Amino acid sequence: MEIIAAQNNKRVTASDKAIIRLFWRYAIPSIAAMLVNGLYQIIDGIFVGHYVGYQGLAAINMAWPIVFVVSGLGLMVGMGCGTLISIKRGEGDNHSGTQALRAAFVLMIVLGILSYTVLSLFGGSLLLVQGANDVTFELGLQYVAVLAQYSLITIGASSLPLLIRNDQSPNIATALLVCGAVINIVLDYLFIGVMDWKLEGAAAATVIAQLVVCIGAILYFCSSRSALRVTRGRLTFNPRLMGQIITLGASCLVMYLYTSFIVALHNRLFMHYGSPLTVGAFAIVGYLMTLYYLLAEGLAEGMQPPVSYYHGAREQKNIKRIVLLAVKLVVVSGLIWLLVLNLFPNALISLFNNNNAALTNETITGIRLHLFAMCLDGFIVLSSVYFMAVGKGVKALSISIGNMLIQLPFLYFLPQWLGVSGVWLALPLSNIALFIMVAPVVWQDIHKRRMSIPATAGCS
Repeated sequence: MEIIAAQNNKRVTASDKAIIRLFWRYAIPSIAAMLVNGLYQIIDGIFVGHYVGYQGLAAINMAWPIVFVVSGLGLMVGMGCGTLISIKRGEGDNHSGTQALRAAFVLMIVLGILSYTVLSLFGGSLLLVQGANDVTFELGLQYVAVLAQYSLITIGASSLPLLIRNDQSPNIATALLVCGAVINIVLDYLFIGVMDWKLEGAAAATVIAQLVVCIGAILYFCSSRSALRVTRGRLTFNPRLMGQIITLGASCLVMYLYTSFIVALHNRLFMHYGSPLTVGAFAIVGYLMTLYYLLAEGLAEGMQPPVSYYHGAREQKNIKRIVLLAVKLVVVSGLIWLLVLNLFPNALISLFNNNNAALTNETITGIRLHLFAMCLDGFIVLSSVYFMAVGKGVKALSISIGNMLIQLPFLYFLPQWLGVSGVWLALPLSNIALFIMVAPVVWQDIHKRRMSIPATAGCS
């Protein structure tokens, strides 16, 4: 990091300007990486919407909850191990960071085998439980079948760029993701637009692009550019380190499980109270929200390495400065994007819609009802990553679990009272309720942290 004297690990008191530069050094590549990574979903949606139609959008939206779980496993490994690496670097212990990296590689392989087994057995059932039928089931199964076979690649592509970023090479991580996104766009056009492979083509394009990211990341960790080279020793099964990685990264997995569960439940309710066209509109609303959500997640992930370092170095005032800056950016960017969505809905919806007026009207309704508290969702993501970054995995996990559980009563009662409108309103109203509970906890932790905190990767 910029504030570290490389030869002697001497700590330097950072000015506000230096802290801001440090934050942006990690945040900009992280935001770019998240947005570029999100293009995998968005580009798939654009091509599916134009070449397959609203039934294709509904089908891919039913496949996404399954994709979220697999990607969440990778993010758990990447964020958990990355946090551990940065904390150990702050303590001046690079050897433990190298051991954590080796454990992360083994954990990815284990999770890849587990994902392949589960999806091969239950992939179709996971679509049926969301209300998929006839065309939507057939199209969704095309996507899930490819994902099941190559789930290890999806896990690796989600985790490895995060590990590269925590190895103090955020620009390389971003470059890999940009390369993957470009490949995905080209292959989407070829497989969906030219060869008419429908959702099977979308899945194949994504997997091939992710494979390129994985190969590039492995080459990086085997090169002299990496401070944590995997070639220094063989990969070994280390239950203790793997447990620490899982504990620290569990909140990220739960966030993705929450997303998976909530999207699946929305799909089910929209099919019950509406139709496949309603699910197609929900898919478009989801893509438009994804642009902000990835920005918020990028800010949160960009905040994590310096906060973890300062936690290890016991420099609490600098943690407060970085977190408050990230909160301001997350909230303001959410309000700006909400304004843009309400001012130019037709132009944005047309990216995913091939002149279907009914789909456009339903999507506009979804934007107005579903996204008005969007910035609070970003704050909740930031709060969870903050607690994870300072080694408080239990609090981070509690926020993520609470985010999922608090929506259930809203999704149960509101649709019964308001029909489709009630399904649209469940998310923003639950976000408001959770924000009221989480914001005071975060505020208290930031302002009342003791000046001397044990530099540990454990949870509290």
